[in-house]
Amino acid sequence: MDTSATRLSPPEQPRDFGFFVDGQIIPAGEREVFERHSPAHDVPVTRLPKCTTNDLDSAVKAARTAFSDRRWSGLSGADRAAVLLKAAEGIRARLEEIAYWEVLESGKPISQVRGEVGGCVGMFEYAAGLARSLHGDSFNNLGDGMFGIMTREPIGVVGIITPWNFPFLILCERVPYVLASGNSIVAKPSEFTSASTVILGEILTEAGLPDGVYNVVTGTGPTVGQAMAEHMDVDMLSFTGSTRTGRAIVAAAGASNFKKLGLELGGKNPQIVFADADLEDAADGVAFGIGFNGGQCCVSGARLIVEAAIADEFAQMVTEKMSRISVGDPLDESTQIGAITTDAQNTTIMGYIAKGQEEGAELVLGGDALDMGRGQFIAPTIFKNVDASMAIAREEIFGPVLAVMPFETLDEAIEIANDTEYGLAASVWTKNIDKALTVTRRVQAGRFWVNTTLAGGPELPIGASSNLAGAGKLGQWALKNILK
Repeated sequence: MDTSATRLSPPEQPRDFGFFVDGQIIPAGEREVFERHSPAHDVPVTRLPKCTTNDLDSAVKAARTAFSDRRWSGLSGADRAAVLLKAAEGIRARLEEIAYWEVLESGKPISQVRGEVGGCVGMFEYAAGLARSLHGDSFNNLGDGMFGIMTREPIGVVGIITPWNFPFLILCERVPYVLASGNSIVAKPSEFTSASTVILGEILTEAGLPDGVYNVVTGTGPTVGQAMAEHMDVDMLSFTGSTRTGRAIVAAAGASNFKKLGLELGGKNPQIVFADADLEDAADGVAFGIGFNGGQCCVSGARLIVEAAIADEFAQMVTEKMSRISVGDPLDESTQIGAITTDAQNTTIMGYIAKGQEEGAELVLGGDALDMGRGQFIAPTIFKNVDASMAIAREEIFGPVLAVMPFETLDEAIEIANDTEYGLAASVWTKNIDKALTVTRRVQAGRFWVNTTLAGGPELPIGASSNLAGAGKLGQWALKNILK
């Protein structure tokens, strides 16, 4: 990596990473190796071990030992906070390194990844404060003969399975909070984007985290991920990924030790735009909501539900903005959308674009693969005249494909928005506070943005509302519009 050059380039040789157990990097040795090719450059960039179930057992044993002897769980909140703050500094110091390898493995733009990694620093800093503020409760309402005390204790060994679309960000939305409360961790990143998860192990150890508290096992979902879900000595499992795999995780957890689960699954998220909205702001938000990370985002706004009176005008505004999105080399500072991360996802997206045309939707922008000389890139795509029965309106595409669906009344907008099996996130654009409140309360979505989208920070909880997760809501409001 030539950090002195204005334009970064892929490495001449792939970098070998090991996996991370009990405070040590373990090289691949005799294990099979997964060689990751950059989806943007078509060259090998990283090599990681294909770990076995025996490797997982070793990692879980290390995590269990570290938890049981209380080398971390027995520390004060202040001591844990000190380690988390040092880890935040370690991430800040290695931000460029983390960003570089994540760009190469994922294909996302470097400017975006730098922002994500910088945000992860804030997550560790915020979690450090939480480590000092966690506490129990007392009950003196039981009569003179009894006094009740409630304590909050760490659950034990927590497994974390992360996806390829936000390898470091999603990891850091979980790790600092799991550590702040005294737990031990075994992480299983996607085999396509494992490098940053291993690097975090080095950072945590340098920050003073005791050996065995954070462990990383690299490998495939069917081998390592399935075994983690079934493992009797994993007390809780966090999984982010597809709804189909989430169902399998629920079944595996129930068939083993009934471990606690935290699931963030699929989304087919609506962006609802009323005629009274600031249309320029809304068009920016809609374009960003589907274009961010090339649409490879579980909370991306894939369905534009727009009031019929402005539907054509607004669709044209969005089309103009999306047509100007810069697609290209993710190592280029000016790129806004990079490569599609996996071959399978590239095929899936192009299949849905073809299906949308077959089912009668009108293609008004994009719809084709872009020839950059190497790598796999898809043009930002918009469909009009989309019917609710079409696959592009119902199924998660996980790509830069927007389906435009008009509505006449507020009730119809809510009905269209709720006509999905997911219910993960939603946005609404309106200057009318009554409409905004009505929509946020009646649309079934865990995360909700008003006059903004994909916004927030570590201070806010993650809302979830779906068939496979407990209902909860989180509203995030753009203050400039609400306070006018």
